[in-house]
Amino acid sequence: MPKPSVTPLSVLDLSPVSAGQTPGEALRSTLGLAAAAEASGYSRYWLAEHHLNTGVAGSAPHVLAGLVASATKTIRVGTAATLLGNYRPLQIAESIGTLAAVFPDRLDLGFGRSGPPKSSSDPAPGVVPPVASAEATDRVVDGLLIPAARPIFGAVLPRKFRLQSELLGRFPGDTDNFENDIQDIIGFFSGEYRTQHGEEVTATPALGESPQFWIHGSTAGPSARLAGKLGLPFGANYHVAPAGVLDSIAEYRAHFEPSVTLQEPHVIVSADVLVAADERQAQRLARGFGQWVRGIRSGQGAIPYPSPEDALERGLDAEAVALVKDRLDTRFVGDPHQVREHLLTLQRVTGAQELLITTIAHDPADRVNSYQLLAEAWGL
Repeated sequence: MPKPSVTPLSVLDLSPVSAGQTPGEALRSTLGLAAAAEASGYSRYWLAEHHLNTGVAGSAPHVLAGLVASATKTIRVGTAATLLGNYRPLQIAESIGTLAAVFPDRLDLGFGRSGPPKSSSDPAPGVVPPVASAEATDRVVDGLLIPAARPIFGAVLPRKFRLQSELLGRFPGDTDNFENDIQDIIGFFSGEYRTQHGEEVTATPALGESPQFWIHGSTAGPSARLAGKLGLPFGANYHVAPAGVLDSIAEYRAHFEPSVTLQEPHVIVSADVLVAADERQAQRLARGFGQWVRGIRSGQGAIPYPSPEDALERGLDAEAVALVKDRLDTRFVGDPHQVREHLLTLQRVTGAQELLITTIAHDPADRVNSYQLLAEAWGL
């Protein structure tokens, strides 16, 4: 990968639904933001995959990626991440292959490992397990806050998570197929896929133009190790699970083996960001974030993103604050200079080659403005 003059910034979009907004309006806002991000110099526009959340419209990233690619001209478009167990490998290869054929050299395909646990006593793959020690504390590494690990859902997965798995046809232990599924998908694109009986399969239109493959992870677990083993670039989540970001990157680098497409480890690190003209305005626009994260962490699911006024009126009790404190403390909120300095620290401490920015606000115009102000301050 060529080395740019400044660390590239990219966009991670969940297509959040704001209070009073319809899902259609949220999705159209995504298309508008993608065009604005391209004009501002962002390198990639990645789409997340979430299900059964009233506050998130990004449930079909492969479909939405096609719409985003059609609404833009040059920015790379992809998924962060496609949750493999929700599809068969052939389906993914054909869907992304279709987009890669129409929009050559613009598609990224990120793989994520998430699904039901093998047993009721095991944490679900992709879900941060409970804190190992009650004495775990926050720490600061060269200026970057690394908060103590916190369980996302607690000891028992909520009914919504289990219902989601049932509706998507998941079954306990299906994430054990993660490596094989990735190899199969890559094989469909390279033309090297073979059945167990040695039969050659051509997955039109996957054969030909190939996307750039990524693996994303939140812990020093199977995803980080597999990304290293396969010589693929790795996406580390400071925005979802900040406690594990340094460990996951270290695990990836420790297991990295050069591949045909990548000779050295390559990392993109995500961050929650909100920029406004001045710090006071940014803090006002940031008010609803804690309540939004609380919905996710409690198992209720993301709620429609509240307005600053409604968020101030509702507030958060002490229990809710404790549940989301790590996310609040690691969100970079402020004027362009303040946020730029935070991101420079994140890049320096993690050694990331790229940064992935996710920004949520009640008014879509404030999201666009945040990305534009950051792009100018960063020098894109």
